[in-house]
Order: sequence, then C-alpha cells, then structure tokens
Amino acid sequence: MNEDLFLIAHIAGHALAFRSSQIESVVDLGQITPVPRAAAHIVGLAALRSRVVTVIDTWSALGLKGGAGVRSRAVIVAQGGHHYALLVDTLDDVASFAALPLESGLSLSPRWHAAARGLIERNAEPILVIDPVALIPTGADAPEKTAAVVH
Repeated sequence: MNEDLFLIAHIAGHALAFRSSQIESVVDLGQITPVPRAAAHIVGLAALRSRVVTVIDTWSALGLKGGAGVRSRAVIVAQGGHHYALLVDTLDDVASFAALPLESGLSLSPRWHAAARGLIERNAEPILVIDPVALIPTGADAPEKTAAVVH
C-alpha cells in the first residue's frame, strides 16, 4: 500500500489529516477583517505575504458549535486561483501514512461526510482524512461580494 505525507491538525478536539500535497503553507495570521454578508463560515480577510486570503472557520464549516474563540493558526490552500486560510486549533505533525477507504458503516454528520476522503491510523487511533477544498464555500454558500473584494 502506498504512503502519502499528511499534516495532522486538531479542530474542536478532533484530530484530522490533510494531504500535504493540498497544503501550500502553515501560518499564524495577523489581523482578520470581517466581510459583511459573507457565508457563515467565512471569518473575513487577512493579508498574507502581499496577498489577501479568505479566512475559513473550520469549526463552522464542519458544523461544530462553540468555535467562536480567537484562533490564528491556519493551513493555506489554493482553489480556483484564490487562496484560503483554514483556521485550526493546533497542528501536530507531518508524517507518512497509508490512507484507507472510509468504512461503509462509519456514521458521520453530512458536513463531515462531505469533507472526508478516507482514514489514516496513527498509534492505533483512526484519523479522518479531510479534503480542505470541501471546506470552502461554493455555489449558494459562496460569498459573492468576497470574491470581488479578494481578487
């Protein structure tokens, strides 16, 4: 079985894994400016290395409650020529793992199910592999005004 590099992060006490090939960088954001009328899980905009990124509240994107605290650690991803900062509580490690398919009997909420792409096992602990692009608002959830401001 082939192994890939994964970045292990924590959100709301949940460990999750991102494929490192989908991550541009890991940063600590400075000031985040709120955007009026943006989707619920858009925190705002932040400046990062001479560009503006849209900041995503991963708690809200995954349907979790209570994530309103101040967080600045983020995983940067690019999608459709735009850059997004996905807020995380903590980052743990980058390591090689063999990704396993999701078990058919695994019960996940609709938002977690939409973002989950498999499992890895670390120290006998199953960790969901999350597609960071699935956390970015699209279609009806997309912040129409934000795209014009950001780019």
